[in-house]
Amino acid sequence: MVARISPSGNAGLEAGYGTCHIVVMNERRPPELEMTADGQFVLPPAAPISSRILMWAIVIAVLAGALSLAAFALWIALIVLPVAFGAAIVAWAMLRYRMWRAQKASGVQRSTGRA
Repeated sequence: MVARISPSGNAGLEAGYGTCHIVVMNERRPPELEMTADGQFVLPPAAPISSRILMWAIVIAVLAGALSLAAFALWIALIVLPVAFGAAIVAWAMLRYRMWRAQKASGVQRSTGRA
């Protein structure tokens, strides 16, 4: 690499850093740290009362929505539950009926365990 000499007389790989660096970075203000005389940080100001009321209203609305969704899901489950029990009873009855018919067709007598 060849070292260049900038118009200001500085020699180096980057002759003029104004053209090689981002100009916006040089224009940015440094961060401000607000501190008291004894070295403690200053607390930021509290949010206005209207903002706090709005925040709590949103939190309550979200909780109410979640509660209503859970109640709706429970309601659907309680409606479906008797239907599922009825279907299980019908399936058990059909299984027992088919087993009875299969035993009757094969001519096998079921042992009752009595002598």
